[in-house]
Amino acid sequence: MTISLDLPRHTDETDVYYGRYAGLPTVDFSGAFDHPPGEAAWSVDDSSLAGFVEAAEAAQVRALVLFGWDETPHLVVEKLVAGAHRLPALRAIFFGAIPQEAQEMSWINQTDVTPLLTAFPDLERLETRGSMGLRLSPVRHERLRMLRIESGGLGGEVVRGVAACHLPALEHLELWLGVDEYGGDYTVEDLAPILTGDRLPALKHLGLQDSDRQDDVAAAVATAPIVARLDGLALSMGTLTDEGAEALLSGQPLTHLRRLDLHHHYLSDAMTARLRAALPTVDLDLDSQLDPDEDEGWLYTSVSE
Repeated sequence: MTISLDLPRHTDETDVYYGRYAGLPTVDFSGAFDHPPGEAAWSVDDSSLAGFVEAAEAAQVRALVLFGWDETPHLVVEKLVAGAHRLPALRAIFFGAIPQEAQEMSWINQTDVTPLLTAFPDLERLETRGSMGLRLSPVRHERLRMLRIESGGLGGEVVRGVAACHLPALEHLELWLGVDEYGGDYTVEDLAPILTGDRLPALKHLGLQDSDRQDDVAAAVATAPIVARLDGLALSMGTLTDEGAEALLSGQPLTHLRRLDLHHHYLSDAMTARLRAALPTVDLDLDSQLDPDEDEGWLYTSVSE
């Protein structure tokens, strides 16, 4: 039994906010299972999590969407870990699926999500939203296929933790790196172990997105060994300019890619034309072209606060 890894065209509009998660319709849990347990992604807040886990039907649940805490996300993790033996079919967790209209990204309290990986060795998909208090320690997980971290500012400690993980089955890695003002104190050097790919032998899609240092990230990616075996690459949502795109064009060939996502960018018309000419067989997303001369020269990421 595996969980779908399909995502919409723009992964900043991930399916959990549009009524589906992990290929299943999302259904709110309100104290009882009113839908076949294994045929839905169950949306559960912290007040109902204990009852959810204790229900006999929970043994059939494949996907879980967790939301609705204030300052106690660590207690949510503790409840879920304590009940892990009651959730043998669980394959996908979205931890902190709180839409923007409910809470800004930077206001979402997070916690150490490492116990979710250690408690669920069969987990295939882990996604988180928000980075305040987020931690992930280096672990080895044999079956995780997707790891996504949505953030307006990802701390260097988290990036280094991800980079030090051994994830032999991981196919999709997506990090929203964000900006320094909202905790994004990562460096491009922190990404180096990811870019070698030594601990990620199965990776097919790499997203290093939403960065206010997107040109520097692009330059590092341009010569990264892992790129040669990717099907998809996303350097979108950030402050990519012609400088970063020039580095990509001057680096290793990208013609093997099935998809290159650069949407939300500050590229000139001339550069977008060069990219299209150089990569005619690649599904190239250049939507949301922004003018670098607007806003007095300030460049903005897609997600920050």
